[in-house]
Amino acid sequence: MTKSQNGYIIYEGQSMIDGQDIVVITTGLNVNSNNDKTGSMVQTWILCKDTDPREANKLGLDYSICGNCPLRGEAVDASSDRKLAKNRACYVAIYQAPLNVWKTYKKGGYDYVQGHEALALLGKDKLIRLGSYGDPSAVPSYIWDSFLASAKGRTGYTHQHNLVSTRYDLCMKSADTREEAVASWNEGIRTFRVINNVKDIVKGKEILCPASAEMGYKTTCNNCKLCSGSSINAKSIAIVAHGAGAQYVA
Repeated sequence: MTKSQNGYIIYEGQSMIDGQDIVVITTGLNVNSNNDKTGSMVQTWILCKDTDPREANKLGLDYSICGNCPLRGEAVDASSDRKLAKNRACYVAIYQAPLNVWKTYKKGGYDYVQGHEALALLGKDKLIRLGSYGDPSAVPSYIWDSFLASAKGRTGYTHQHNLVSTRYDLCMKSADTREEAVASWNEGIRTFRVINNVKDIVKGKEILCPASAEMGYKTTCNNCKLCSGSSINAKSIAIVAHGAGAQYVA
């Protein structure tokens, strides 16, 4: 098949979480995204190398790419009629972009880009979304350091607290409770928190995501760039649960 000129494999190797084989594919390099929330950003898909992402989520094999994120849902047995894990709260629709990217990868549709200089050139002057699906902490830090070396900016989120080495300078800490968020702020770590109601926001410490429905879609992620981790001095971000799995957010 013809190789995609809009996507490349930037990592193929072991997960930093459990050592299983994963792959990182970046897309959106040469086209403008029509994503209403993120705007035009380069996407990065962190996937299990040899397992359909739907199956990986259903069986809990997505631990390799999502670690201890509670939004993954509860794994079920292979004999179950379910397509995905039970009570999955993650807003990413696996059967859309993650599945399409994985299928293209398995068909040999992407070329490899390797080495610091090549990755830096690939990301030059781009706005990059770390982990459009999957947790950036599953990927060796040197990949992100190279890819972001000449980039305009980034967004990223990680749930891997105390599980693997995390880069809060690059990523927001995904906090699941108010108490976890407060403890993180006391350590100088900015957080991203999914809440059930706008009333749950901690005034003076958090602001609602400016690209959310509750804020009237004032901007897009590529223009906002507030979710750039603790390397910037800004308030933490909260967003009201959304997407198909919002009902499962505790």
